[in-house]
Amino acid sequence: MSSTVHTSSATAPIPPWAQFIQPTVTWFGRIPDSLIALIGRFSIAAVFWKSGQTKIEGLAIDLIDGTFTLGIPKLSESAIALFQDEYRLPLIPPGLAAPMTAFAEHVFPILILLGLATRFSALALLGMTLVIQIFVYPGAYPIHGIWATVLLYLIAKGPGVFSIDHGIARRYRSP
Repeated sequence: MSSTVHTSSATAPIPPWAQFIQPTVTWFGRIPDSLIALIGRFSIAAVFWKSGQTKIEGLAIDLIDGTFTLGIPKLSESAIALFQDEYRLPLIPPGLAAPMTAFAEHVFPILILLGLATRFSALALLGMTLVIQIFVYPGAYPIHGIWATVLLYLIAKGPGVFSIDHGIARRYRSP
């Protein structure tokens, strides 16, 4: 008894919904990484900058609301109280944690926004995010997960072409 294997050279017709999906997925794949990085840089910088603004007095810049107040920045009384009463970080006294955090929440977002030392700045803010998640607000993992995702993207992919880092890399890239 011989067995015969039947193979069909005809392919099944592509359903209409599938004809729409593949071109759409292809189009989505053309979204430039640099655009994603730029939006991510602006968004994550805003999160940390706004948090830093709550910890100082004398300097207020809010590009979204259009407010700008320039004075000599100093740590607010409420910032130290926040670290004493609510945050309560282990191993770091509130008098040290408050100014370090206020400084980091201003410097690293500026660097990320400019696209300068982006990967290292994102790494620093990822470390802050982990500290906040573990020691301060462990129930806020959904929002911290979003922050971590953006920061990991910047660490892995870099800031994109709209950045100072990109200009530096192009200048020193070997031919």
